[in-house]
Amino acid sequence: MRKIQIGVMGSCSDLNYSEIIEKAAERIGELIAERNGILLFGAEKDFNSLSTAASRGAKRKNGLVIGVTYNKGKDIFEKNVDVIIASGLERGGGRELTLVLSCDVVIALNGGSGTLTELAIAYQADIPMVVLNNTGGWSEKLANTFLDSRERRKIYAKDTPEEVVDLAFKLAEEYIVRYG
Repeated sequence: MRKIQIGVMGSCSDLNYSEIIEKAAERIGELIAERNGILLFGAEKDFNSLSTAASRGAKRKNGLVIGVTYNKGKDIFEKNVDVIIASGLERGGGRELTLVLSCDVVIALNGGSGTLTELAIAYQADIPMVVLNNTGGWSEKLANTFLDSRERRKIYAKDTPEEVVDLAFKLAEEYIVRYG
């Protein structure tokens, strides 16, 4: 079986998330790396984000990290990344498609409009989603719900980074069996 590809999505620093949530994102990255998963994130060019924090956590544990960025060029905020994919697409909708469709599961923390877009793409593509409870933003608003009345795929919520990552790996393994 190939390595599990886990996308970590979350707010950019301009949404003023707390240090506690940032530490939780880093812990999620560490846990993904410890289980030999590949962490994918939306690589920003000009500022920090919860996704970037997760990538730092994964690198701290020698994990494989892939950043998907917008426009062309590979100059991103976080320099300690194994692979940078320049989507050639604009910020705000384009690169999110490339990022999410490359994932076997998506984990979200907090989140503004970009995270909402990523969750909507995952929902439409039947990609599993798990959010960390009590982090605010769209992840908290959508915890334990479906995005519409078709109830294609529930957005699961867990209370700790450990629970989030455990469920993410379980859902990703099921996704791979079904979709490859």
